[in-house]
Amino acid sequence: MKKDANIGLFNDCFPPVMDGVSVCVQNYAYWLQKKVGGVSVITPNVPGTDYSVYDYKVIDYMSVPVPFRPPYVTGVAELDPFFVSDILKTRFKIVHAHCPFATGLAALRVANVQHIPIVGTFHSKYRDDFSRVIKSKRHVNTIIKNIIAFYEKCDEVWVPQESVKEVIREYGFKGNVEVVDNGCDLVADYPEEYFADARKKLGIAPEEFVMLFVGQHIWEKNIRFILDGLDKVKDVPFKMYFVGNGYAANEIRHIISENGLEDKVTMVGSITDRQTMKLYYAAADLFLFPSLYDNAPLVVREAAALHTPSLMIEGTTASSILTDGRNGFLVENSVDDFAGRIRQLAADPQLVRSAGIGASGSIVRSWEDVVGEVLDRYNSLIRRKSEIRSM
Repeated sequence: MKKDANIGLFNDCFPPVMDGVSVCVQNYAYWLQKKVGGVSVITPNVPGTDYSVYDYKVIDYMSVPVPFRPPYVTGVAELDPFFVSDILKTRFKIVHAHCPFATGLAALRVANVQHIPIVGTFHSKYRDDFSRVIKSKRHVNTIIKNIIAFYEKCDEVWVPQESVKEVIREYGFKGNVEVVDNGCDLVADYPEEYFADARKKLGIAPEEFVMLFVGQHIWEKNIRFILDGLDKVKDVPFKMYFVGNGYAANEIRHIISENGLEDKVTMVGSITDRQTMKLYYAAADLFLFPSLYDNAPLVVREAAALHTPSLMIEGTTASSILTDGRNGFLVENSVDDFAGRIRQLAADPQLVRSAGIGASGSIVRSWEDVVGEVLDRYNSLIRRKSEIRSM
């Protein structure tokens, strides 16, 4: 693929809305623009956001808030005349949908009209998302069927981790699925003093045991499990930081107060500045991520890049990249086991440090490297699609 490749990256969220998929799209866009240029991100707009700050083009369209899921927005791209005008002026060579909803459907229509290939990445456990707000199992099943119908229309379907294949298969997808890893933009050779300096900047004493959660503050992330675990180790000297935001944030604050954890647990809020985020990853000893919901969480790899191992639940889709004691820690789906492991690890900092080094060397890959593979895959798909059309 040559310069000004005209690649369209379509997703329903993009910064300032921060989650794993928006960070993924942002890094795809940055490195694709750097390598070949001609990148456009297509996304519903967040009012007040200046998209001109990016080196690549952001084609945004009118949006409305997603019910029950602030700060997410959605819309119907084709109802925005400015969006339609921009899209009609852009001749893409390939489009990549990172969601199967409004923006993904727009990508599919562009691919059909322009007779170009479309890649669809399956990122999330959509059934869990809809089951929370829709009580009818029949209606949820209909939505899942529509989601699978979307992926069946894509030329290639990607997942970010081998274990995620099981999820899309469970949803009913029978076609070929390719694994394309997520990357990390925090990969670097960090000197030892960087970690000490991070703790100093955040006011953390050298001997304090620090735990961290980064992600949406939603109950699907199993945050109540974390809070119950922390309540059982109140006698252990620790600090815990929650970074992020979401519909459950106020309830989380209430539980922290109710359990008498205010002196130990701090809710930081959402952090969009990556340098600031690095400080929290670097200052933490242990990353708590007992989610049963996530497929391939970027935050686990980001923590690993800063030598912080994760404590996760054994047997989950997300935890399949960890080997207990080598590059992270696994426990049964039990609050007592979770709390007991925290207590053990707080008393064994050398084991935690060793697993952190193991994590940084085994589960972290730079976005630059990942996007190099992505480009090769794009080029191969474009060639195959062109050969089929010429037959």
